Amino acid sequence: MGTVFSLDVRGGEPAAVRAALDEAVAGLHRVDEVFSTYREDSQIARLQRGELTVAECDPEVAEVLELAAEAERLSDGWFSTSYQGRLDPTGIVKGWAVERAARGLSAVPGVCGVSVNGGGDVQLLGAPGAQRPWRVGVSDPLRPGGLAAVVSAAGVDELSVATSGTAERGAHILDPRTGHSAVTDLVAVTVVGPRLTWADCWATAAFAMGSREGLAWLESLPDVEALLITAGDEVRCTGGLAGRLG
Repeated sequence: MGTVFSLDVRGGEPAAVRAALDEAVAGLHRVDEVFSTYREDSQIARLQRGELTVAECDPEVAEVLELAAEAERLSDGWFSTSYQGRLDPTGIVKGWAVERAARGLSAVPGVCGVSVNGGGDVQLLGAPGAQRPWRVGVSDPLRPGGLAAVVSAAGVDELSVATSGTAERGAHILDPRTGHSAVTDLVAVTVVGPRLTWADCWATAAFAMGSREGLAWLESLPDVEALLITAGDEVRCTGGLAGRLG
């Protein structure tokens, strides 16, 4: 998937945790093999060329495409799996894969906390210790090395943090209506919610919408908070975000 992953597991019997970590890493590699748009032999590439049907692919392909269709519906088309007329589920695969890996690790007996980070998008489950919630720093896109906020998972058993923007990869987010780079006043959108599968999609969609429409839409979503930063260094956030900072 072209990025770095880190996996942090607290508690559990060491041998069982090590086996689960090996399985999670193998699963992430398998996701890349199946969904990569850069590998000619991936199932997604073969699906694009009409060499396979969805029914002939691994079951995970149908699962991801169904989730992507739901994201497109809920975002009124601002999230899309179409790129230059071709199927491209890249926008949902990483968040889904990270969340799946985290949930697999959390199922190991005795594990009390899991954090899986895929390229800066994080799924948190449980807690790292008694009275110690997970905390995630949100990078400041306008001040390299600085933090725009710190998100805390205090009081919840699952939380995810996903950011879309131009700081790391430039103008890579497309406006699905035009097929070209999104023309927006934003430089970053960070979404906080229970599941990374959705948080990742919502951050991408809101970025393409722009600050005004994106913030209003994010406010309408249940269990979602967000931080939006404009190119003019203006910070906008949903009404309940303050309760997740700390």
